[in-house]
Parts: sequence; structure tokens; C-alpha cells
Amino acid sequence: MTRFQVLSDEQWESIADLLPVRTGRRGRPFSDARAMIEGIVYRYRCGIAWRDVPEVFGPWQTIWTWHRRLAGDGTWDQVLERLLAVADAAGMIDWAVSVDSTIARAHQHATNVTRHTQGAGSNYTNPRSEPPDHAIGRSRGGLSTKIHHLVDGHGLPLVVLVSPGQSGDSPAFPHLLDHLRVPRVGGGRPRTRPDRVRGDKAYSSRANRELLRRRGIGAVIAEPSDQAGHRRRRGPRGGRPPAFDPVDYRGRNVVERRFSHLKQWRGLATRYDKLAIVYRAAVVLNTVIAWTRRLSDMP
Repeated sequence: MTRFQVLSDEQWESIADLLPVRTGRRGRPFSDARAMIEGIVYRYRCGIAWRDVPEVFGPWQTIWTWHRRLAGDGTWDQVLERLLAVADAAGMIDWAVSVDSTIARAHQHATNVTRHTQGAGSNYTNPRSEPPDHAIGRSRGGLSTKIHHLVDGHGLPLVVLVSPGQSGDSPAFPHLLDHLRVPRVGGGRPRTRPDRVRGDKAYSSRANRELLRRRGIGAVIAEPSDQAGHRRRRGPRGGRPPAFDPVDYRGRNVVERRFSHLKQWRGLATRYDKLAIVYRAAVVLNTVIAWTRRLSDMP
């Protein structure tokens, strides 16, 4: 493998049949679809402009067009779904999941597009449709995008969503659970319920705890001091403190480590893409590569 190549032969074979061979209905077949993938990966690894993608991967216009169309039609999500199904069948998914988010600063090249922020909200329901605000918001650090992850016990993502940087973590949590869907290889209903969820204090709300309780999912979520104080001031009406296992909570650090790996791709640590669906597709592609690497190490 050269510095222009990330995917091994085994990794490529696990996803090649799910990828199209043309950019459009009447387009000519690619001479090397694998080079297109490597070109997309190289662009996000280095954080360069599409025009600066080395010619060894092919025309940059073709690489961009392919990535844009795969982002819009949900191909990357289908690839991830297949890999999750294979991993679950092999018993490789740890269903003690963790949830968190991270901020990515938006470069000026990503923000020079009209954003309709009036009444715009995070497009959690259909992440493959472009939201009016393009998932760019103004937080304390400036214009930014927030990446939400729901990862398994080993730190590999199961669900990926994006939202404006100023959006809260707690409102995104029910949508992360709604998008959790791992098909069964042999048929049957997909798995949509983890064993338990680990989350920091940002996810401690009555609505989130009730959601987990109603679905029979264990909650390992720290309680903020203000919520604990409010509960104690209410006396008997405040109820009992929520159950919390500090030993199990230590496993939540896997999601933090995942973000560290994610941001090794400079094009993800800083957002250069104007469209939210294009940027999210790159995050999903990073997840796909992580899972193919894990499955290739499977004995």
C-alpha cells in the first residue's frame, strides 16, 4: 500500500459490490472505482480543496460528483448498514453503547452559502436531506457544526448525525436511538435496542431517562449537580436519585477516543463542505473504513 491508498484488498472487497459503477444513468463506467474512493479519502485526510486532489486518483470533478451523489442517495449509509449486520452476526458489536458529540469549526469556504436560519432546526429525521441552515450554527467558538455519535462498547460508531454547533446534545439523543438499526444477516427484525447507554451530564434529562426506561434500556448517565440539588430541595416529592454505576461509566471514554481518531482527518476536524449531507457522508465514510478495518482483523 502506498501513501495514496488506505483500503486493503480485503477491505475493498467487503464494500465494492454496493458501490455504483457510473456517476449517472448514461455515464461511462469508471476505469477504477476504487481510485474514486481513495481520492475521496485522500481529500478528507489532508483537508485540501477538491481541485488539489492528485491526478493519480482521476479527474477531481468526477471524484467530487461521485461523492456528492453517494451522499444524496444514502449509499454510504447502506454500506455501513451491511458492515454492522456482518459485525453483529459475528458477535463483534458490544451493545453497551456510549453517546456524545464534538464540535468542528466551519471554514470560511463552508459558510459562503445562503443559510436560512429563521425557523430552521436540526434535520435529525432524514439526515440525507439538506437542512435550510446547512447544519452550521454560531457557538462560542464561531461558526461550527456538531457531530453526534452513538458508538458501541469498543468505540466504533453505530449512528452518525450532524447539527448546527449551538444545538444541544440532549435533544439529539432520541433521534440517535431512532436511527439505530442493525439488520440480521439471516433475516428477521433488525436490532434497534442496546443493552445500556452511557452518557455524560448533558444527556441527563427526565425525558431521556423516561425514554430509556420505557424501552427497557439501562441508563448509565451522570446527574448534574443542579438537578440533584433541585431534587433534594423538593424533599419526598423529588423522588429517589437515578441509578448510576460509576464503574461502568468509565467505559464511556471510548466515544472520546473515537473523536480523536475521527479528527485525524483534517477535512473532518475542520468543515470545508458547504452542504451538510456531503460533510456527514464523509463522517460516515470514516466510520465505514473503521468497520472494514475491524472486520478484516476478524479471525
